[in-house]
Amino acid sequence: MSRHATNAELGQGRGVIEHYREYLPVSDSTPVISLGEGDTPLVHCPQLSTRVGHGCDVFVKNEGVNPTGSFKDRGMTVAVSNALGRGASALVCASTGNTSASAAAYAARAGISCAVILPAGKIASGKLLQAFVYGAKIVAIKGNFDDALRIVRELGERDAFAIVNSINPDRIAGQKTAAFEIVDSMGDAPDFHLLPVGNAGNITAYWAGYREYHARQKSTKLPAMIGFQAAGAAPIFYNRVIERPETVASAIRIGNPASWKQARAAIDESHGAIDIVSDEELGAAQTWLARHEGIFVEPASAASIAGLFKCCDSNEAACSFKKIPEGSRIVCTVTGHGLKDPNMIQKQMEELRPVASIVSDIRRVLGL
Repeated sequence: MSRHATNAELGQGRGVIEHYREYLPVSDSTPVISLGEGDTPLVHCPQLSTRVGHGCDVFVKNEGVNPTGSFKDRGMTVAVSNALGRGASALVCASTGNTSASAAAYAARAGISCAVILPAGKIASGKLLQAFVYGAKIVAIKGNFDDALRIVRELGERDAFAIVNSINPDRIAGQKTAAFEIVDSMGDAPDFHLLPVGNAGNITAYWAGYREYHARQKSTKLPAMIGFQAAGAAPIFYNRVIERPETVASAIRIGNPASWKQARAAIDESHGAIDIVSDEELGAAQTWLARHEGIFVEPASAASIAGLFKCCDSNEAACSFKKIPEGSRIVCTVTGHGLKDPNMIQKQMEELRPVASIVSDIRRVLGL
């Protein structure tokens, strides 16, 4: 009788736990809940490299190709696997969108329920749709993400829910594997790593990953971590809680990050920086990256690209690349696929008006 090989046996889509098990808080008895996350492309970007100059190379770590379209899947596989191993029968999370999509998908994979608490009217439709189709119980509240996270903390204390926000250390442990992949791909750590900052778990996780690989002599250096917040939701940059954060980038519309202290430590220890970009800069960077490098990201993800441009062009940048060392290697993480939150792009599109199916009319419309 013939037998079909599993994904793990084929070496394809095996997921971050199977790939980096020795670095993660799991045991041989942990039930692995995976959708084949991780192993995302590190794309060399020649036009971004030209923008920086000085013989530098810029790479984009495209996390939007994870199973639910964002980096959240890396941490979710570890958090849900361990939750199931401890006997949890339900997950709960607060979300600006991507966490809810990921939690709902991995809960469905594990065969347990998932509750999502989110701020009403503040979630991109693509992400809300994902949470719905995966079968999550969705509750919209009158408040912002920080209010939602407060409620989730209370539910986790009193009810039989496993919290899968980034306050769960398993989430950070899983997300650090992106740093491992970068070093494995490049042969060493980059000189600079740029990424968006919302709830600040990701910058915390990357720094933890780089430090762990360096301690195990898998790399010879550590990168400067440079985080970018949206100007209307920048509590770490302004060093104060933002009561009513506002930005088109819903994924980083957070006024009191759960990993604030850890992110600040990552920035300081790496001799990095925290900076801000405007909504206009986010939109321009999102479009530029798609049209010049063929990578479509959601607005929040474009923060690393808008931040790169600011480092190159602005005298007000917290970290200037105008005198960057020759031949530096820079990684920009983009955290979510553009189809997650296409509203900004949709508003730019003109209505498509049909023309006659005649070559001469087609040539006229194309300007030929």
